[in-house]
Amino acid sequence: MLDQILNSPLNPGLEAPLVLLVLVVLEAVLSADNAIALAAIAQGLEDSTLQRRALNFGLAVAYILRITLILTATWVIQFWQFELLGALYLLWLVFQYFTSDEGSGREHHGPRFTSLWQAIPIIAITDLAFSLDSVTTAIAVSKDTWLVLTGGTIGVITLRFMAGLFIRWLDEFVHLQDAGYITVALVGLRLLCKAIQPDLVPPEWLTIVCIGVIFAWGFSQRIPAEETAQSQQKEEQR
Repeated sequence: MLDQILNSPLNPGLEAPLVLLVLVVLEAVLSADNAIALAAIAQGLEDSTLQRRALNFGLAVAYILRITLILTATWVIQFWQFELLGALYLLWLVFQYFTSDEGSGREHHGPRFTSLWQAIPIIAITDLAFSLDSVTTAIAVSKDTWLVLTGGTIGVITLRFMAGLFIRWLDEFVHLQDAGYITVALVGLRLLCKAIQPDLVPPEWLTIVCIGVIFAWGFSQRIPAEETAQSQQKEEQR
């Protein structure tokens, strides 16, 4: 369907804008699970100001890594080991989260940090692991490097905005953080399949539908207003 539209002789001038629009939409859809993972990682810092700085600096480094990945994508995709490492890293994040335990409050939590500079590389590496899947998808849509670079740039900006929203929403919805890490597991398993047995990789639309269902569950129950107010008071005291 997409190929028919792009190759239509009636719309030769619309090819680049249409491909760019498709890339931006793909980045936005595929960035939801990435955004919540980065938000959860940033929450490993107690101070909200440090959380914002971690996202800003971490995604600045991530942008450089993502551009490097795009420029070397035709070389990277020849080595399944990169996807395997990305898959194992994402699955390690999920394992670390679901095996963590808190005495009070939420049952699980992401990595904890004592300084800003501990969080920045984790945010950058996490985005890179997610990019192994999204960039290969983008390359499949368009062979024009400048279009993929533009889509990736807009994607990082969108990711920063979405991660900022998720930091707030994680304190408002009971199941959202669990839902986010479940989708991270899906991406990790997808990368694992691509590395080991590409024929088992589910279609993109099925992955998106599954992520949508999981996020619907994640937003299904709000944390009581009293608990939210208490967490905000604790944050202000810090």
